[in-house]
Amino acid sequence: MSKNRPLILVTNDDGISAPGIRHLIDVMNGFGEVVVVAPEGAMSGQGHAITINNTLFLDRVQMDDGPQTEYKTNGTPVDCVKLALDQILDRKPDLLVSGINHGSNSSINVIYSGTMSAAVEGGLEGIPSIGFSLTTYKWDADFTAARHYVKKIAGRVLEAKETLPEPFILNVNIPYLPLDEIRGIRFGRQARARWEENYDKRINPHGREYYWLTGEFINMDKGTDTDEYALKHGYVSVVPITVDLTHYPLLERLRKWNL
Repeated sequence: MSKNRPLILVTNDDGISAPGIRHLIDVMNGFGEVVVVAPEGAMSGQGHAITINNTLFLDRVQMDDGPQTEYKTNGTPVDCVKLALDQILDRKPDLLVSGINHGSNSSINVIYSGTMSAAVEGGLEGIPSIGFSLTTYKWDADFTAARHYVKKIAGRVLEAKETLPEPFILNVNIPYLPLDEIRGIRFGRQARARWEENYDKRINPHGREYYWLTGEFINMDKGTDTDEYALKHGYVSVVPITVDLTHYPLLERLRKWNL
């Protein structure tokens, strides 16, 4: 692996053949040497899961005629990052990018997202990391606007790499709009929202009950500085996230309890 060009690790949770990651790889090839380690199939909603009780496989593949080096695995997105760092790469990447996810990972979705968990894992390892998502589930989506903003944001992160704090993790969500209709980029915070979920109970042909998860996304946050507000008003949302889950104001209250 050349040390003269930036080394970029690419992964996702939709699988190595998903259109989003193919576009992401193509854009990243313009910045440096690209190594891809991605799940062999869909791993959406895996969060920060890692494989412990099953064996992992890692196969060299070539999905197109690009210059990138590619591997697929039966593991989760976080497994992909761990395998890349331990088994494939001879140095720490200059950048990790995850996506481009099919569907939004704004607000509370960051907790469940395999795309963002891969970025978080990169951040934990001291790698500047970005998760990219496009707010549509269409498999044949137009990625023109997404490619434009991926290039713009990733390029800026690479330029600033030496000055970035650790961990450096960005959650980038791109509205599914034509490029000329996107109003720009807004930096903001994660909106306070939740999923109101239920399980649809059904009966399979053998008479056994099974359940299908459904739900409605509820945005409880009326702030104008959130990711949901930005997306609703036609902006690309960029939220810096961290891995410290400590609730500091509550911690101060708890220290006053006489226990």
